Amino acid sequence: MNNTIFEGPEFIEDSAAPWDDLCQQDFHIAVYYDRYPCTEGHLLFVPKFNTMSILTDAFEDAVQYGKRKVEEGLWDGFNVGLNYGEAAGQTVPWPHIHLIPRRKGDV
Repeated sequence: MNNTIFEGPEFIEDSAAPWDDLCQQDFHIAVYYDRYPCTEGHLLFVPKFNTMSILTDAFEDAVQYGKRKVEEGLWDGFNVGLNYGEAAGQTVPWPHIHLIPRRKGDV
């Protein structure tokens, strides 16, 4: 991985980024609402720097956020995932973590 600085959706040259609606951010991670959500509230935790440590931070942030929503009774559960490679469904060449809220019966 290189240390390229992420500059929002403009970074993706073909404008195919599955994110454009910023939810929140800090110095290392931007959180967006997924443009193509699996369920209502589907979020993308996008590292601003392409390093393993910041990708790990994004994963941890996603899990903490999901746990908080479950504890608040807003979600019944959640899935956290990373698509790596075209065969796995990765649509843009930048790592990002999916946080997908789950509710009973939402198959």
